[in-house]
Amino acid sequence: QVRVVESGGGLVQPGGSLTLSCVASGPIFRIHTMGWYRQAPGKERDFLASITGGGLAKYRDSVKGRFTIARVDAENTAYLHMNNLKLEDTAIYYCRISLNPQDDDAYWGQGTQVTVSS
Repeated sequence: QVRVVESGGGLVQPGGSLTLSCVASGPIFRIHTMGWYRQAPGKERDFLASITGGGLAKYRDSVKGRFTIARVDAENTAYLHMNNLKLEDTAIYYCRISLNPQDDDAYWGQGTQVTVSS
């Protein structure tokens, strides 16, 4: 079965940087879209960024210019490079992969905690 695993979370000071990784494994022919979401305590899960196999990237307005999404198709891996982290970036970060353009065959990872604190 398809498995999605995030890593790279941790504790970072405000203004610091962190890179998250997402690796998908299992019976995957091709990943159409890889995306990152986050959920802060007591809040809904929010979209952050996504990237298609063609390299089309989209971002949530509040992270534009600070976060960069990238993917390595040969490794079924996506990255989220995060710079100038703020206290409000504290959340559990989730990776989501979609295997087709219809987005009806998608899988989530278990999440990785990012804590921004001085």
